[in-house]
Amino acid sequence: MGSKLTLSVVDQSPVRAGGTGGDALRESIELAALVEKWGYERYWVAEHHNIPNFAGASPELLIGQIAARTSRIRVGSGGVMLSHYSALKVAENFRVLESLFPGRIDLGIGRAPGSDQLTAAALAYPGRVRDIGHFPRQVLDVIGYLNEGLEEGHIFSDVHAGPGECSAPDVWLLGSRYESAFMAADLGLPFAYAHFFAMRTEDGPGIVHAYKERFQPSRFLQEPKVNVSVHVLCAETKEKAERLASSRNVARILSLKGMASGIPPVEEALRYNFSPLEMAHTAEQRKRCVDGDPECVRSQLESVAETYGTTDIGVVTVCYAFEDRARSYELVAQACGLIPASDSEEAPSGAARL
Repeated sequence: MGSKLTLSVVDQSPVRAGGTGGDALRESIELAALVEKWGYERYWVAEHHNIPNFAGASPELLIGQIAARTSRIRVGSGGVMLSHYSALKVAENFRVLESLFPGRIDLGIGRAPGSDQLTAAALAYPGRVRDIGHFPRQVLDVIGYLNEGLEEGHIFSDVHAGPGECSAPDVWLLGSRYESAFMAADLGLPFAYAHFFAMRTEDGPGIVHAYKERFQPSRFLQEPKVNVSVHVLCAETKEKAERLASSRNVARILSLKGMASGIPPVEEALRYNFSPLEMAHTAEQRKRCVDGDPECVRSQLESVAETYGTTDIGVVTVCYAFEDRARSYELVAQACGLIPASDSEEAPSGAARL
């Protein structure tokens, strides 16, 4: 593509087997401080519920902790699963964050539930699970509450989101299907395509192209803006990267089988006996992952950028040891020219040496 990549982080706050959710959340805060030094543009935290492998159940709380620990990097949600919540409350959460950290907050809004149907019902209880058909109205309401207010004639037009006057966070729509892309285009909002969990990544370039073709300029954005997030695991050698990735691969299989208990250690993951069906599923999943040494990862990320027509790439990294995860982000930053590579650079203290 010829242009330097802009890198950001999408963090799912992975929980190690034998570790705790508190460990995972503190590691997310520590990782944000590191990647800020390494030149990453944004740090987005995900929302998951009732999933033992990930600790990020409340992105707005974690965003505040990360923004307080950092000074430059933009911090946001990747994303808030709006269908579970009141548009007013979401807007107020993010207006508070924007008031505390002006010009640094992103509100990424997701359409997916981020959970199973039973958990979605628990999130709505004692009310009913919201019909996803209301989602477009919810998005419009959030935007209205964040800015000058809801349109005249709206039933809640006299309700104004607190806390008082403040700038509005940047709003992104997140997704892996045409519906979210079309909504982002029609509203003139930036669109983040979730290549890392899309059911059919082969559809991704078409979805992003459709967003660009349909995009309508708005007061928020004059030209289409696209981020594409990808699973990445980078290590000093291809062999080491593939060993580290085994933990992610097995964790995914165990989660699908209802046996998730955190991201397993590498040695345990390497001993896992895949069934033929699990082997085929893992091989298919790995097609959407970028695993390898720094040069290989840089080349593959540039290829992803070329395919999608954007230089804005989000990096999702899941492995067992925090030190290996941090080192992966550092190596990617070096490979993509965000920071100079140095033979003397060492991984954070305690890094696993495989």
